[in-house]
Amino acid sequence: MFRARRLVMTLSAVALAASVGATTAAPAHADPGSGTGARERGFQDCPALSELPEGADPSQWRCEAMTAVGHLTLGRAEVPIERPLAITFAEGRVDGEFRQVFGAMAATPLRVRGTPLSITPRYGGYSDFESNDERRGELDLTFRITGPGVPPGCSMGSEADPVHLVLKETDPPEVVTQDPLVVSFGVEDNRFAVPRTSGCGPLGPLLDKVLRLPSPAGVNSIDLDARVALRSYGGLG
Repeated sequence: MFRARRLVMTLSAVALAASVGATTAAPAHADPGSGTGARERGFQDCPALSELPEGADPSQWRCEAMTAVGHLTLGRAEVPIERPLAITFAEGRVDGEFRQVFGAMAATPLRVRGTPLSITPRYGGYSDFESNDERRGELDLTFRITGPGVPPGCSMGSEADPVHLVLKETDPPEVVTQDPLVVSFGVEDNRFAVPRTSGCGPLGPLLDKVLRLPSPAGVNSIDLDARVALRSYGGLG
């Protein structure tokens, strides 16, 4: 409790130092196109048939639309993921080789527990969702930071230095419905590192101190309860 109060007081001092009051700060918004209805996005972000690799047989390709809730720890930041993240991609084979095409990621701002800050997960430019015995998939993310006095563009992780997740299965896949096919499963990663903030201007060092960044592997974690809806590209041409 003392730590949470101290964190709030520190962040309030940061906001005052920036001469931006909480009552006049701009509200936090999701990334353009993310909207508040990540749960309802469904297959609308599936890559188009024209975006599949040359030589791809649509009947052998499918779109996967995932939504997930859970919990995230980044340094000192505790972030309940109560509003679902949505990730959409296509996968299949070309000449026997597994291939993927990323579609989109949608998320709304998530409040950092005990602070006036929110973070918005964003796609960091790399994904690999081919499962094997070692992991369920890999994903690069950045986390946009918004709140009183925080400048636009402030984030944990950047395009040059994203947060790299290697997600391991915690709950095996279970069929929820057959038509459409929906599968649920659990994943987690507690071995990733988080870099210093970037794009935060003079507030960067203060945010790093308050949030304990950079944060080494073993301190941070993400656990997700996910659902994936699957749809074949066959018949869509």
